[in-house]
Amino acid sequence: MNLPNLLTLLRIILTPLIIILLIRKQYVEAFSVFSIAGITDALDGLLARYLKQRTQIGAILDPIADKFLVTSTFVMLTISGTFPDWLAVVVISRDIIIVAGVLVLFLYQGHVDIKPTYLSKATTFCQITALVTAMLAMAFDFRFEQTALIILVYLTAMVTISSGLHYMFIGIKTFEIKKNGAKD
Repeated sequence: MNLPNLLTLLRIILTPLIIILLIRKQYVEAFSVFSIAGITDALDGLLARYLKQRTQIGAILDPIADKFLVTSTFVMLTISGTFPDWLAVVVISRDIIIVAGVLVLFLYQGHVDIKPTYLSKATTFCQITALVTAMLAMAFDFRFEQTALIILVYLTAMVTISSGLHYMFIGIKTFEIKKNGAKD
């Protein structure tokens, strides 16, 4: 097990702790642990590239760790009333659709080459920004301009939906290319 993969595992382990802290309304601590988890996300990829320690298990675990962290935190912040319920549904539905699509392609092809798109990176950025903004507000009792929060919620939803539709398009195209025997 290399260092980048250990950092990914640490992110997975930290996620339940964040949820427990949010349940207990220990917002400063939850924000602190969430920040550490975010740092592990940045470091694992950076170190994997820099140290030339990219692995197949890392390529699988990293997005799982990201989804576990983001989805769990969105659910908790929705339950607490911080986010509208429909935003959590959008975020979770996109992830379920992507996982289901990858599973179908894997069962059909025997392998799937998953590459994040620029739109998926924008989605992650918007979702993390929304989570960090909400957790900052809760931890330090910041009062953000209501309009800014509404814009952030709708921007996150639009980018998340766009990314989900984009992945669906890619999946259908990949499936049809394989089905028709055409080469890309």
